[in-house]
Amino acid sequence: MVRSAAVVLAAGLGKRMRSSLPKVLHPLGGRPMLLRVLDALRAVVAGPVVVVVGHGADQVERVLPPGVRTARQVQPLGTGDALRCALQVLPEASGSVLVAYGDIPLVRPDTFRALLAAHQEGGFAATLAVAVVDDPTGLGRVLRDARGQFRRVVEEADCTPEERAVREVNTGLCCFELRALRQTLPQLRPNNAQGEYYLTDVFGLLQASGLRVGTVRLEEVRDVMGVNSRRELAAAEAELRRRTLERLMDLGVTVLDPATTYVAPEVEVGPDTVLLPFTVLEAGTAVGRECTVGPGAHVRGSRIGDRVRVWWSVVEESEVGDDCRIGPYAHLRPGTRLARRVVVGNFAELKNTTVGEDTRVQHVSYLGDATVGRGVNVGAGTVTCNFKYGVPGKHPTVIEDGAFIGSDTMLNAPVRVGAGAVTGAGSVVTKDIPPGMVAVGVPARVIRRARREDGTP
Repeated sequence: MVRSAAVVLAAGLGKRMRSSLPKVLHPLGGRPMLLRVLDALRAVVAGPVVVVVGHGADQVERVLPPGVRTARQVQPLGTGDALRCALQVLPEASGSVLVAYGDIPLVRPDTFRALLAAHQEGGFAATLAVAVVDDPTGLGRVLRDARGQFRRVVEEADCTPEERAVREVNTGLCCFELRALRQTLPQLRPNNAQGEYYLTDVFGLLQASGLRVGTVRLEEVRDVMGVNSRRELAAAEAELRRRTLERLMDLGVTVLDPATTYVAPEVEVGPDTVLLPFTVLEAGTAVGRECTVGPGAHVRGSRIGDRVRVWWSVVEESEVGDDCRIGPYAHLRPGTRLARRVVVGNFAELKNTTVGEDTRVQHVSYLGDATVGRGVNVGAGTVTCNFKYGVPGKHPTVIEDGAFIGSDTMLNAPVRVGAGAVTGAGSVVTKDIPPGMVAVGVPARVIRRARREDGTP
């Protein structure tokens, strides 16, 4: 990383978003746009980072990571004024400063790296990232002299008809030497159609004072795609999803239908895993090797082992061991932990529950705040009654290794079912069942010792 400073301009209102949420906080890939810009900057810049806030300043400041400084632009007087506010927070030391906008969430570290390298290697007072686009509407035009040398940037509202026809545009990314920037910013004047202090006017002023201004042409224009409306947010989301799925496919993951598969950029997926249509993998998720996820799987903040199948089910903040099978229509709620070879089937719901190896929860059951051992069979309709009316808190159920829970058993927590014990169909268990015993009835009573598979007691 390079020891330079960075400023992110994030004070705008974002009128076209038509939202009470500040524009830069709208999520892209499950993460606020502004944080994606800061992620890319932090991979390149080792010096101080300042975010200029204005509209919704309190909301924006609450999501910023530790170590990021803020400067408040009280009145929306333009980008030049916003940068002036940032310089009041930056140390007086000289050096380079990267400047970016908080609404370009697709920018990659390599783009910042290339801009900074060109700036420092060229010995420029300022360097501007430019691009040639088919439709320059709404963007500032880059004007050059007869020799092709940079002259200045003209915002669209101030362009002549001839200047509007120029297709080389300002991308908004730039780099300055702090000493030159501090000397030039006070010279800005709001002599334009918007009555604002334009940051882009700094380049012309630097040229006029005899200092050198360089440009870097970006070939991948989508890197600096600005998001100013809900339509542009959707377009950026599609691009981010494309990048994410292509990266996974390059790593050996099969994505059957990218158009209907949604994976957050931070998600990890192992090779030879297949993602089927209508799968959603949210941030904080890691999926192992040789899994089949989907169709219709929604996984959030969870770790999935190897050779797992999840289909038409929801998994939230849970851990799933190797060779498990989940679904269809199962729901693993936060705090669920499955060991190897567990089956959670149709319409089963688990919450804050640990399940041992080779246990089967096949159908229409609820296990909440439970600890279930190895090799347990949980019959259809089983419920751990973990909440008591008028009694605060949730109550635990323990089912030990090898137990057999009959269909429609109600386990009135707190209660323990011993190893190898059996409950009859429709039992309501209100007291602990000793290991190896059979309990039946309402309330359940122990009637005899359970028989082994060979028929012996």
